[in-house]
Order: sequence, then C-alpha cells, then structure tokens
Amino acid sequence: MASSLAPVLITGASQRVGLHCAERLLGEGQPVIVTYRSERPGVQRLKDLGAVTIQAEFSSQESVMAFIAQLKDETDSLRAIVHNASQWVAETEGEEGDAFMRMYNVHMLAPYLINLHCAELLRHSKTADIIHISDDVTRKGSSKHIAYCASKAGMESLTLSFAAKFAPAIKVNSIAPAMLMFQSDDDAEYRVRTLAKSALGIEPGAEVIYQSLRYLLDNPYVTGTTLTVNGGRHVK
Repeated sequence: MASSLAPVLITGASQRVGLHCAERLLGEGQPVIVTYRSERPGVQRLKDLGAVTIQAEFSSQESVMAFIAQLKDETDSLRAIVHNASQWVAETEGEEGDAFMRMYNVHMLAPYLINLHCAELLRHSKTADIIHISDDVTRKGSSKHIAYCASKAGMESLTLSFAAKFAPAIKVNSIAPAMLMFQSDDDAEYRVRTLAKSALGIEPGAEVIYQSLRYLLDNPYVTGTTLTVNGGRHVK
C-alpha cells in the first residue's frame, strides 16, 4: 500500500483487534490516530511506534463531540475511520435500560456523530473510507444479549445509510466477525464448544480482521456492504 499523509483513525485500539490493526498499518508507514478508554500497555506500544493517541470516553453526546474537537486539533484530513470501539455490558435485571444506553452510545451514537462531523476531514483525502466493526451475532439475533446485538445491528444500518449519503467520495462498509481470539481464562470445554460452531473450526486471531480491513481500503468498488468473517458459522 502506498503511504498516505492523511492518517487512519481507529477507535478503541488499546488491545486485541484494534491494537493489531493499528500496529500493522503503522508498520506499512501509514500514519495512525487511535483512541483508548483506559491506559493499557498497548497504548504505550502504539506511542512508541509513532501513533497519535487520544483518550476518549464515548459515553454521551458531549463526550463524543469533545473528542471530535480534539481530533480536529490533531489533523485536518483523514484517510479512513475505523469504528472499532466496543462495549459489552451485562443486561442485569433492573438495569437493562442503562446497559442498553451504554452500548448504544458506543456502537451507534459515537459512529453516527463522528461520521457526520468528520466527513470534511475524509473529503480532504483522495480516497476515503469508513469501516464499522460490527458482529456476526447480528445475523441471527441473540436471546441472551439483546441490547448488544441490537446496537451492533444498528451500526450495520448506519453503514447502509452513510454509504448512500457519502457516495461517491467516501466508501462505507462493515466487518462482522465471529469469535476471533479466546480470553486467557476461557476453559478448554468452552473453547471446544465455541470452535465447533464454525465450519472451519479455528481460532483465527486478529490478522483476519486486518486482512479484511486492507481489502476494503484497497478495493475501489465496494460500499454499503457487510463483510462476514465468521469461519462459516452460517453453514453449520
């Protein structure tokens, strides 16, 4: 990929998939701006690699708009926006509404406002993309995690609407992964059960999302689509 002076913004890049994608882009000479909610070792790793790091809390309209103002102080252009920031909150009885709003703010309100108010930055780049990181769970719903699933499905709806609104200057797509990486405390039984849900039956790691991101950034003829990265769960 040819290096671009306009940076790529990745939200929620302090660990796991977001961190991996930021590191890969930086390794290719692509300037990167990342957001993070709390300090983690990955944040310092990205600083050492030359990333611009911004602490941001997407908990309300006010906090999102404050981030946008800070972003515009850092750059006057963007090559792409990758909405990777995500939150999972248990829907505890009596606190369902709070859980729903917390996930709605991160998965829908923040991308909505950032897309609207940063489109001018994207238009300063010769090629421009918005990529929402959704979730394969939206394909069939979830009886256990209704609010999470609904807010991620809403993100995919934003993809369709913004693709129509911003064409042809800005391509807008989603990536919908299933399980990519186990947590260190996931037990053997859970791992076996989870791997059995997909046709390919592997733990692919974060690189498959970088490959998907790279495809969407490089392909000039894809917009308004959701790229499913689920190991064939839909054919099981």
